[in-house]
This record gives sequence, C-alpha cells and structure tokens, in this order.
Amino acid sequence: MGSVSPWAGETFGDAAERLTALVPASLARAHARARDGQAGVHTQTLEAYGHGLYAAQYEELAVGLADLPDTVPVRLQGRTLMIVRNQVVYPYRYAKKDVPVTAARLRRAVGFRADLIRRHGPEPRQQAFDLGLDEPAEPDAHPDLRLLPAEVGLVLVAYACSMAEGVLRVEWGSAELRTEDRYLAWHHHEPLSPSGR
Repeated sequence: MGSVSPWAGETFGDAAERLTALVPASLARAHARARDGQAGVHTQTLEAYGHGLYAAQYEELAVGLADLPDTVPVRLQGRTLMIVRNQVVYPYRYAKKDVPVTAARLRRAVGFRADLIRRHGPEPRQQAFDLGLDEPAEPDAHPDLRLLPAEVGLVLVAYACSMAEGVLRVEWGSAELRTEDRYLAWHHHEPLSPSGR
C-alpha cells in the first residue's frame, strides 16, 4: 500500500489503493457526462449540468466501485450508494471553484444528507451543553436511513467541480455537521488526485 495513507489503509484495507484511483476517475466521468448533457440541451443556465452531475456522481461511483471486495450497493433516496468495508462512500460537491474543503458547508441543516452525516459520521468532538432547559425534540431522521445498519460508518468524498474546469479538488475523510452554521467540522480529510491532473 505504498501511496496509501494510514487512515485510508485502516478504513478500507486492501481496497484503499484502488479506491484512491477509482473515486477521482468516477467523478471525472460524472463531470464529463454532465458537461455533455449541458451541451445537448443548449440552455443559457447551467441547470442541466448541475442536475446531471448530481445524478451521475452516484451512478459513476456505483459502477466504478462495484468490483471491489467487501462492497455492497444500497438504494437510498432513489440513488445507489456503495458501502465499502462497512463505510458508505458519499459524494458531495461542495464548491464550483477551487477552495479548501474546510469551506464545505451544507445548504440545509436538515434533510437526508444532514441526517446521514449526523447518524453515520463521527461522534461530535464537543458535546452539547445541558443547561437543564427543555430542548425541542429532534425530528425523526430521514426514513431511508433505516436501510443502513447502525454500525455502518460514513466517508465523505467532498469535491470542487465546475463545468468549465472539471474536477478541481477531491478530498475524502470524516466530518461532523455543525448545526449552528452548517459547516463540516473535519475529523480527518486528505486529498485525492483529481483524475487527469
């Protein structure tokens, strides 16, 4: 595992080295498909690209990771996600320009993605203060999350990508979601080389 980090080796075992190449290549294929879709509809806005990239990222990762050992597909929210060695590999386009992954912020603190991070990401580093006040009840998690066993972890694949420049930055790791500002607080993150760069 020469070029594989200790974190990746511990998280993915023998699959780690292949994943470091397969994940960026899958995202590059997703970008190419979305770019071609945008060109096909000839609109002045980039809606086709954005929607196409969102759908294609899941499809390309599912195809790219399907042959890895200890990998199981799971359908969540109508998309196929891959569980590799008990870790859900979840793609998230956090920016359209090359900015650090520490700038990654969710649009909403509720919904499937936020619930996935809260339930399957790392334990928060700082526990909430108990002020003895009645807290509002936490809403039920997204129903699709019942399809994931509680012991499954989450590896976020955060990437910056634009139609004009392609995949600019790819990092993976584990992060918690800060509810107050929707930023991801990374417990660990490391770069993956964007395919073709």
